[in-house]
Amino acid sequence: MLIAQISDPHVRPAGQLYQGVADSNRMFAEAIDHLHGLDRRPDLVLLTGDLADDGRPEAYAEVRRLLMHLAIPYLVIPGNHDHRENFRAAFADHAYLPATGALHYCIDTHPVRIVALDSCIPGLHHGHVDAEGLAWLQRTLEADREKPTLLMLHHPPFVSGIPYMDSYRYIDTAPLEAIVRSASNIELLLCGHVHRTMLKRWAGTVVCSCPSSTTEIALQLAPGVAPASYLGRPACMLHLWDATHGMVSHVSHIGGMDGPYPFA
Repeated sequence: MLIAQISDPHVRPAGQLYQGVADSNRMFAEAIDHLHGLDRRPDLVLLTGDLADDGRPEAYAEVRRLLMHLAIPYLVIPGNHDHRENFRAAFADHAYLPATGALHYCIDTHPVRIVALDSCIPGLHHGHVDAEGLAWLQRTLEADREKPTLLMLHHPPFVSGIPYMDSYRYIDTAPLEAIVRSASNIELLLCGHVHRTMLKRWAGTVVCSCPSSTTEIALQLAPGVAPASYLGRPACMLHLWDATHGMVSHVSHIGGMDGPYPFA
């Protein structure tokens, strides 16, 4: 199974730029075209949050217009820039999304089980899952301790070292970590939010964050630095599952480059 991941497109209402500089809508369309042009088409696309930049219905109308061109099944979770109820309304045809409350769900119709957590707190930017959501996760994981499972949420549950990102990361990770550690069949935990690829061994599995299809947050590790981003080369992730070899993840850069040349 080949699973693509696109994160943090920050789609704006038609005709508006992200932060006044990036044509995030065009870049999201290019990310979709990129998936269609891969030498192996993904079986599933995961969109890990911040689909709309400001959560307005007009932005979700653009999200859905752009996603009409995606010829691959896809699943969505919200990010801190999304508005939960507007998000729910925009994807009302996605029957797997709960009709009320947090947008947790489980999809068990693929070779890899997909478990999605809504780590967003309405009106705030940091991440957390409440006791009810954690109890749901515990029950969901306990239902099958054997099938390869991929867990996804928007906020990375670790300290990245980038000060202005860590100020609104997933907080109070210990309860989540205990539940994840108890499930040895979690192959990978996927997230977005940080607009960069990061890897961390955590809770007995591996956490992998996805780049944004729009901007790259600057890698600044000194304390007290001001937030900064680049209009660098956007990317998505490809997660390849094989029953013999397990899961391997690749960064897939979007846009043209020199080559290919006849060597490896």
